[in-house]
Amino acid sequence: MQVPLFRLQCGVNSYDWVVELGRPGKIGNESAAAQYAAATPAAEFSVQNDKPYAELWMGTHPSLPSKDLGTDRTLLDLVQSNQALLGSEIFEKYNGKLPFLFKVLSIRKALSIQAHPNKKLAEVLHQRDPKNYPDDNHKPEMTIAITPFEGLCGFRPLAEIAHFLRTVEPLRELVGEKGAEDFEKIVMGGYSGVTEKNKAALRVLFTTLMQSSPDSIAHAARKLVKKAQSSPDTFAVSETLSSTNPTSPSELAALVIRLNQEFPNDIGLFVLFFLNFIKLNPGEAMFLKADDIHAYISGDIIECMASSDNVVRAGFTPKFKDVSTLTSMLTYSYAPIEEQKMEPTEYPYVTLNTVAYTSGSSALLYDPPIEEFSVIKTDLNRTGAKATFEPISGPSIIICTSGHGRISVGDAKSEAVKPGYVFFVGATAECVLENSGAEGDDVPFTTFKAFCELALE
Repeated sequence: MQVPLFRLQCGVNSYDWVVELGRPGKIGNESAAAQYAAATPAAEFSVQNDKPYAELWMGTHPSLPSKDLGTDRTLLDLVQSNQALLGSEIFEKYNGKLPFLFKVLSIRKALSIQAHPNKKLAEVLHQRDPKNYPDDNHKPEMTIAITPFEGLCGFRPLAEIAHFLRTVEPLRELVGEKGAEDFEKIVMGGYSGVTEKNKAALRVLFTTLMQSSPDSIAHAARKLVKKAQSSPDTFAVSETLSSTNPTSPSELAALVIRLNQEFPNDIGLFVLFFLNFIKLNPGEAMFLKADDIHAYISGDIIECMASSDNVVRAGFTPKFKDVSTLTSMLTYSYAPIEEQKMEPTEYPYVTLNTVAYTSGSSALLYDPPIEEFSVIKTDLNRTGAKATFEPISGPSIIICTSGHGRISVGDAKSEAVKPGYVFFVGATAECVLENSGAEGDDVPFTTFKAFCELALE
């Protein structure tokens, strides 16, 4: 039987791909995705410091499949020829494919305003338009920051949206006086506890906004940016209304100016007032269900999702936009920023050695409410610190983002690990990670491990 540990060569979005499809990756070695890709020797890839790199993909998805560095066989080929690597249950349920897609994203300017279809809608869209919707699978996803991150995530509390309707004149002009008044009456007029009425009102208002003509958007955008530039300290503030906006006026004004520089006169400048503006520090995370609206603005992140590349876009993008599908598919759930974030917990099925405990090392579990994936962030903060993970019934992919160490599977195989090294670990294998940095080296050995383990029924 094949040793269930091998190092992967993973695909990174090349410059031509980025230009063709408009992906705003970070430039050269500023991109974590590029740095990690360059750690694995591959003749077809080298970092060029005047070109952007957006994403590193780790998995079996055909758009950018990973390969075994030793044999040059694709990961898909390896797991399909040896179902024990996935585990029999996962092999059967997911047709011999890895159920998740693991990524590193390096974002220099905003990624599109988007949502990912649920399973049923994905099947319909794929059958109808396979060019723009290449998969028949849903795509819930989780984001973990590895550098400071900014994004838009889910609809704001409705009182915040109502506040902006009253304080941002160009926004009110786009949705129309009647549309704004109708929304305010429902939200502020006694139905605040009736969720379905609120969602219906939000759907009508947001759809009206998204159907605005290009000329009216451009006109409103010019007024909006002028206001942000001339009065940043009082931007979207009213003397007669107490502000319910958690973002400071000057920060919001600066964000409008910056996004307009990236995507001039774009509808996304107004979608901003409907969505939560979220900041994540390294290690903080958020989870997006299928049909949740979002956009990534800046930062480097670890991202894990169900294995799909379906994206319904409607702003901040030169790519194919599908506004009618987006506005009809959204759940129109709304919540404060705090409810969008995920709180990790200590992973219970790992043993940290004494050195690891005394150095404050940790293994934190990010466990979204789906079965395709979870992620463990492991920090081993001192030379000799070790984490021994109990065997699980499904596969894992591990990437190192900091420090130096070793990875071992039982007594069968042990390999050195450096930033950017990526490994596949097969089902039922005990996996050991160890910090092997030089004595006195205080750089943590940090890894992220995506895995799938089906719950017992």
